Amino acid sequence: MSDWSNWIGREERTTDLLDTALAKRWLATFDRQEQSVGTMPQGIHFCLCAPDAKTQALGADGHPARSDDPTAILPPIPLPRRMWASSAITFHRPLMVAEPIERRSKTLSITEKVGSSGKLAFVEVEHLWLASGDEAIRETQTLVYRAAAATDAPLSPPEPQQAQFDADDWDAATTIRPSEALLFRFSALTFNTHRIHYDLPYARNIERYRGLVVHGPLIASLLMKLVADTHGENALASFTFRAISPAIAGDRLHLVMRQNGQDVELGAFADDGRQTLKASATLA
Repeated sequence: MSDWSNWIGREERTTDLLDTALAKRWLATFDRQEQSVGTMPQGIHFCLCAPDAKTQALGADGHPARSDDPTAILPPIPLPRRMWASSAITFHRPLMVAEPIERRSKTLSITEKVGSSGKLAFVEVEHLWLASGDEAIRETQTLVYRAAAATDAPLSPPEPQQAQFDADDWDAATTIRPSEALLFRFSALTFNTHRIHYDLPYARNIERYRGLVVHGPLIASLLMKLVADTHGENALASFTFRAISPAIAGDRLHLVMRQNGQDVELGAFADDGRQTLKASATLA
């Protein structure tokens, strides 16, 4: 096991502006309407204070290359695959168009484990978004690092089976086919250059995915929209999600929700019932 203790507690501050152009592009991506009061729907924060590494500083997978720079908050863990595993988000107030945004980030923990697929490392980072100086959103994000799949490993996930997902036990449900255009737009909004989202030969031949992988935060944003369609915009006090299995562009994806008082259970499922993302929320 490596000693990453020097990385615990490292902090980073970045700034942004939630300008009109970004707001319009985000709303267009999700087919949502502009709000007359100037507030933005929940989920827009994924696009703010995005990483801005120079192109020459990107690694082979499109992520910023690993670095032992003392100003970096993510450690150079020598496991080649990195993914967004989960997030726990608390919403304090909506974000407004034209607001200045500051994000304060801190590395909370680094844990190494051995799983069925080999060595794993989990990095927990806390992000605090301030809007016009006020605390607006707090998120604890977990990243997972793992070894590369064998070059002849079966493509993941398997082709969908005949069984059909049944939404009868859910209060609300919608079905979409995430398109390559949707993935491209979300990657552009978040300045996410991870090649599994846009480079099909890389996704299949190198990382051994069956197709382009739908971003976890993109699915989370679609689930937040499902709540908003039922309860109105900015109805959430908290939202937690965890990636379970890859969702593939072009495959049918079932987004579902059921409610018990102020608590909401949400999920995303493939056509054959395989769960791709699990989420829970509380209403404000």
